[in-house]
Amino acid sequence: MAELRLHGPEITLESPWLIEGFPGVGLVGKIATDHLIEHLEMRYYASVHCEGLPMVGVYRGDDRTVRPPVRLYVSEAHDLLALQCDTPVAANAVETVAACLTSWIVDQNATPIYLSGLPTERDESRPELYGIATGEAGEILTTHDVPLPPEDGLVTGPTGALLNRAAQAGHDSIGLVIQCDPQFPDPEAASVLIDDAIAPLTDLEVDVQDLLERAEEIRDQRERLAQQMQQVGQDESSQAKPLRMYQ
Repeated sequence: MAELRLHGPEITLESPWLIEGFPGVGLVGKIATDHLIEHLEMRYYASVHCEGLPMVGVYRGDDRTVRPPVRLYVSEAHDLLALQCDTPVAANAVETVAACLTSWIVDQNATPIYLSGLPTERDESRPELYGIATGEAGEILTTHDVPLPPEDGLVTGPTGALLNRAAQAGHDSIGLVIQCDPQFPDPEAASVLIDDAIAPLTDLEVDVQDLLERAEEIRDQRERLAQQMQQVGQDESSQAKPLRMYQ
């Protein structure tokens, strides 16, 4: 089971959305989630302690505060939760982390939106995005005209394990997959992820202009984490892959 240690008052949410930000290829999910937390001024709600998560302390520049690497933020005004993670998750811990987080998500009656990048050699065109789902959540994607996947594929890493858990149990969950740079942090892809899918699905108004204007700064800030993600195995890095690669 997940152990959540509260860092503020209890919350009261009805049927919240949960945005997942485990780091993966292009760091698209992490960048998008970080932006939502900052833009919506979400409150640090709880630290997440699942067996296998790295026991490290995270701090920010110009701030002495040390926090655990996996945290939950909340906006009661938007009926929204967001999971922020600042480190890779080891391959041998992926299943355990997915199991304990899924238990908590179900207890909250939350519908999770899992985010993943599809490594693609980028040009100047807008990256393509598509949606996948478990349970009955595919109807939500259809209602909002989120495109179908163009080919067979799979999602690896913590995000893939979370989708696997939801699929096995028949829980509602949404997966958003977007083309992204295979080597470097990709704020542009993260902005499309928010603008074309997360915002309309959750009925949020989110300005992504800041992401685009600060793209170079964000790349520099996240480059070391992106390099770490390239060095770990496929099971540790959340990303989508065409299934033909395994046939």
